[in-house]
Amino acid sequence: MVLFVELVQVFLTIMSFLGPRGVWAIKADHMGSYGPAFYQSYDASGQFTHEFDGEQIFSVDLKKGEVVWRLPEFADFAYSDFQSGLMSISMIRAHLDVLVERSNRTRAVSVPPRVTVFPKSRVELGKPNVLICMVEDIFPPVINITWLRNSQPITKGVTQTSFYSQPNHRFRKFHYLSFVPTVEDVYDCRVEHWGLDAPLLQHWEPQVLTPPPDTTETLICGLGLALGLVGCLLGTVLMVTGTRMPSTRR
Repeated sequence: MVLFVELVQVFLTIMSFLGPRGVWAIKADHMGSYGPAFYQSYDASGQFTHEFDGEQIFSVDLKKGEVVWRLPEFADFAYSDFQSGLMSISMIRAHLDVLVERSNRTRAVSVPPRVTVFPKSRVELGKPNVLICMVEDIFPPVINITWLRNSQPITKGVTQTSFYSQPNHRFRKFHYLSFVPTVEDVYDCRVEHWGLDAPLLQHWEPQVLTPPPDTTETLICGLGLALGLVGCLLGTVLMVTGTRMPSTRR
C-alpha cells in the first residue's frame, strides 16, 4: 500500500530528580513524559500521551475528542490536561505544511511491525483468561488489528490501548481478548499495516498435554509389577542361600 502521509512527532520529556548527594552526583527518582504527541495528514488523526515511570497514564485522541485512561483507577488520583493535549496536537498540525516543505516533500517510510501473541496467565481449559496481541515497531501509527476465532472475526470481549512510544521513535500497541480456552478453538491476531505486503496472521492455540493411551498405561503398570516380583524373588533366594551356608569354626 502506498503511503500518503506526512507525519511529525514531538517528544517533550520532563524529568524530576532528587537532590545531589555530591557535587556531581544526581540520582534520577521519577520520570514523567508528555509524548508521543503527533498529528498526521492521513485521516486527520493525532494523539497526545502522558506517561509516568514508563507506564501510560492517559492519552488524548484527536478524532474521539476525549481523554482515554489507561486504567480506570488512574482517573481517581491523576489529573488530565485535556485542553493542553489538544493544543499540542493543533500546534503540530499548524506547522505540518512548513515541515513538509523543509523536508522537500519526502514521504515517510513504512516499517513492518512485529507481532507477538501470548496469554495473560497460565492456560487451563475451561478457565477464563486473556489473550494479548502485542504489536511493536509500528510506523507510521496507522494500523488495523482484529481478532479471529476459528478464522471468524471477534468483536466481543475485545479492548485495546492507544499508541505507546518506543525509544526508536516508533510505536507499540496492545490488543486484548477475553476468552475461555477450549480444545476446539484456535485464535489469530490479524494485523494490517502499510509496511506489510499482505495482512499478517499471528496464530495461537492452547497447548494441551495429551494423556498416554490405555495400552501404554497398562504396559507401564505391568512392567512395574514384574520388576517388583523379580526383586522379591531375588531377595528370597538370597535369604535362603544365606541360611544354608555352613558356619566357619576356628
